[in-house]
Amino acid sequence: MRISLNWLRELVEIKLSPEELAETLTMAGFEVEDIEDRRTWANGVVVGKVLERQPHPNADKLSVCQVDIGAGETLNIVCGAANVKADIYVPIATTGTYLPNIDLKIKPAKLRGVPSQGMICSLKELGLPTDVDGIHIFTQENLPLGSDVRPLLGLDDVILDLTATANRADALSMVGVAREVAALTGGKLSIPEPGEVSISKNTGNLTLKIADTQACPAYIGTVIEQVKIAPSPEWLQQRLRAAGVRPISNVVDITNYVLLEWGQPLHAFDRDRLKSVASSENLTIGVRFANNGEFLKTLDGQTRTLSTQNLLITANDRPVALAGVMGGEETEVHEGTQSLVLEAALFDSVAIRRSSRSAGLRSEASGRYERGVNRAELEIANRRALSLISELASGILVQQEIADTRPDPSTWSRSIALRLDRVNQILGPIDLGEDTGELQGQDVERILTALGCQLTPSGEDSNHQPTWSVSVPPYRYRDLEREIDLIEEIARLYGYNRFCDTLPEKSEGGYLPLDEELIRKLRAFLRAEGLTELIHYSLVKPGEDRQIVLSNPLFAEYSALRNDLLSGLIDAFQYNLEQGNGSLNGFEIGQIFWREEDGLQETEALAGIMGGDRTIGKWSKSGREEPITWFEAKGTLESIFRQLALQVEFQPDCRDHRLHPGRTASLWIRGNRLGIFGQLHPQLRREKGLPDSVYVFQLDLDVLLESLGQDEILVPTFQPYSTYPASDRDIAFFAPVKISVSEIQKVITKAGKDLLESVELFDEYRGENVPEGQRSLAFRLVYRASDRTLTEAEVEPVHNKVREALVEKFGVNLRS
Repeated sequence: MRISLNWLRELVEIKLSPEELAETLTMAGFEVEDIEDRRTWANGVVVGKVLERQPHPNADKLSVCQVDIGAGETLNIVCGAANVKADIYVPIATTGTYLPNIDLKIKPAKLRGVPSQGMICSLKELGLPTDVDGIHIFTQENLPLGSDVRPLLGLDDVILDLTATANRADALSMVGVAREVAALTGGKLSIPEPGEVSISKNTGNLTLKIADTQACPAYIGTVIEQVKIAPSPEWLQQRLRAAGVRPISNVVDITNYVLLEWGQPLHAFDRDRLKSVASSENLTIGVRFANNGEFLKTLDGQTRTLSTQNLLITANDRPVALAGVMGGEETEVHEGTQSLVLEAALFDSVAIRRSSRSAGLRSEASGRYERGVNRAELEIANRRALSLISELASGILVQQEIADTRPDPSTWSRSIALRLDRVNQILGPIDLGEDTGELQGQDVERILTALGCQLTPSGEDSNHQPTWSVSVPPYRYRDLEREIDLIEEIARLYGYNRFCDTLPEKSEGGYLPLDEELIRKLRAFLRAEGLTELIHYSLVKPGEDRQIVLSNPLFAEYSALRNDLLSGLIDAFQYNLEQGNGSLNGFEIGQIFWREEDGLQETEALAGIMGGDRTIGKWSKSGREEPITWFEAKGTLESIFRQLALQVEFQPDCRDHRLHPGRTASLWIRGNRLGIFGQLHPQLRREKGLPDSVYVFQLDLDVLLESLGQDEILVPTFQPYSTYPASDRDIAFFAPVKISVSEIQKVITKAGKDLLESVELFDEYRGENVPEGQRSLAFRLVYRASDRTLTEAEVEPVHNKVREALVEKFGVNLRS
């Protein structure tokens, strides 16, 4: 919010410089983002009177003016504005003046051969917005020549661009900021209290019908007749411009002025236009939620299709405004308006936030209603607006109707118990220079009283420290709810920088949780295998099964939560290929979400994709890339599992339609499904334009971490290396193709028991001399003992048991 210091000084005593005030507000939690010193914009610009205007002898569009600035000698100034003429008062930038908004320093010059001793200024050249194309002409008569123009144009002011936190709805008004400044600096408040307004007749044809009192707890409608629409007085226009609001007309400007002063949004309807919309002389102003498909053309000229989330103001049930957001164009105040209906209302913050978001429209009014408008000062703001309309627009109040379902005013202030001992316990010691101390009772009372609270002593606690019952002012009802809120206010106003910043005496080094430590180790192993970590958004396009779709997405393309990581990795692989970056080897750790019958589910997953050439350079292969094979990709996973000391079992799987049905395996640990690994389906590969061999995997991180958390893995047992030589045997046989090598290895390992050290497949053959439906497999078995050299007599019986187990279990046809 833009704060005019001239306006603020009328509400509160300020003894600080603008820079000091900005620092004070920032340290108290109201960040001042910019200080706009308007005094520099027209430093050296004075009031002058054009005595004579003659056409330039050498230019059709230039004029030569004789200007009096009260210096005893008239200035000869060349001017190019079309609206310059004799006998007008204008702003004159004298020689030596610097105009920062156009980065121009005025120097004596010759324009087309005629000397010029200054410049007649437009408002744009002085940094002020204007619709006039030409120089500025003062409307006042008999202005003192040579006087400073800044007080006349509102440029003797400093603007603070202040940002209030979301919980401080009261600070979105000049009155709220004035109260804050008074509490921070001890300055005296001078907030205007508008007097009672008189209703001349209080009889008319206006009635109110509030369909939803929760959405609209209070509504005041006032009928005003004999209104004269005209430009606002200069003081009002200057204050609006300083706040960044464009002046329109006296009535509209008054509603904006009260919005800025008290933080209470108001809206003025043209009563005759309301009657035209309502098709009746009897007006019923209503508040209700819209029906689907209703239309309303708002003041910005857009016709909006409404939904049931939009709260409406209606005239005889016809929509005329989006409640708390923006009025309708059909009933707006215009130059010919003669009578008004002034709306002053309270709307529920949730209802306005949903309505504003549904319509895709935010305004100064909706921004305040969303944070919460002060319900205790609705009548004050309304009286202020009505008195200004009577004064500046000659309006006569003829009727006022009120619909009020607010709770009893006695409940608008709450009492909170506050303990001094708790204040010091939370905030800690204060810095007293060479020593430290604690906040005292008088400090607490002084700070909270300055905030408008009323403190009543309520005795002492068990530590003989004073306690109070604190009554919160109505305008702070929303953000001061608990004892901790009061403690925060004490710290904020006392000054955060005045508290000691020492660390606790007993501190100990932190440590990573086990899961985080394991994840970091897992990331290191994945990177060591040549995989790059990737990060994708959790939001994806909708359309998948069991997907969770957001009810209020920012974009349609990101309106659902991802239910796996593979889709994002496949898209990333395709994108890198299209950008000329080659095949991608990467992994990602992230959350996935899905919908079950019993509700929404969420877990963390690890996924990866591999398809690039893993060799260092192409020179050794004549520049040809060699795609990664299924066994190399599987070996990458197995290498990671081996480093993690995990025994993972691979089993055939064909449930994922994105993966090759004959080259996909599910992964299992101790009977728990860990995840899936496989090659992309050829059809998907062709659709995406991917290489022949691309492999993906996705693991359930919870299952993986649970397995890694086992004591035997966390604390591995040392096994001594054997110093005795090994004895190896080869075994070859015909086995049915449907029997997997992993099943065979498990049977061999079980039969070999303690003497068998390792089993390795070294040959597979299919074709001539091999029975149909079978394949020839050859394994190398290594036997070793840790305490002796094995003899033939020890190895042969064990090896025979292995042969017998294979024949018995699988019916293999032994070749050796």
